[in-house]
Amino acid sequence: MQNCIGAIDGTHIPITIAEDKAPPFRNRKGTLSQNVMVACDFDLNFTFISCGWEGSASDAGVLRSAISKGFHVPDGKFYLVDGGYANTPYFLAPYRGVRYHLSEFRRRRSSNTGYADHRELFNHTHAILRNHIERSIGVLKKRFPSLKVGDHYPIASQGKIPAACGVC
Repeated sequence: MQNCIGAIDGTHIPITIAEDKAPPFRNRKGTLSQNVMVACDFDLNFTFISCGWEGSASDAGVLRSAISKGFHVPDGKFYLVDGGYANTPYFLAPYRGVRYHLSEFRRRRSSNTGYADHRELFNHTHAILRNHIERSIGVLKKRFPSLKVGDHYPIASQGKIPAACGVC
């Protein structure tokens, strides 16, 4: 995909917080977390990190805020995003309602060598390239196991830890 400079995704990092301040940090799975948006290039380098968001914050909302605070995509370039984001000239999401996940293509490949249409081909290519962000996040959490458990630091400090880990 010409002019694609990377991929963007959100990830949840567990946090520890006082019960009276917990409700906004409760994510859709019912656990306490902060929502962290990361962008990476195809060399698995993080190019942008926005952290400290409540676990209940939507990925699209975190991206909108990042844009309003200076996150910039050069003209003529774009990032790949998942279905939780909207298509814009700078952010390209897959077709909805069309096979997308790599595991779906692996299962079907043994019985069918082709794609149903151009949308499936696009989604498969999109999924392969967007997998870079999934791998980047996986490597980050593997390298820094503390990102898998809530720390007992003040919440303001917990919000900075993912960014600190991401620049190492």
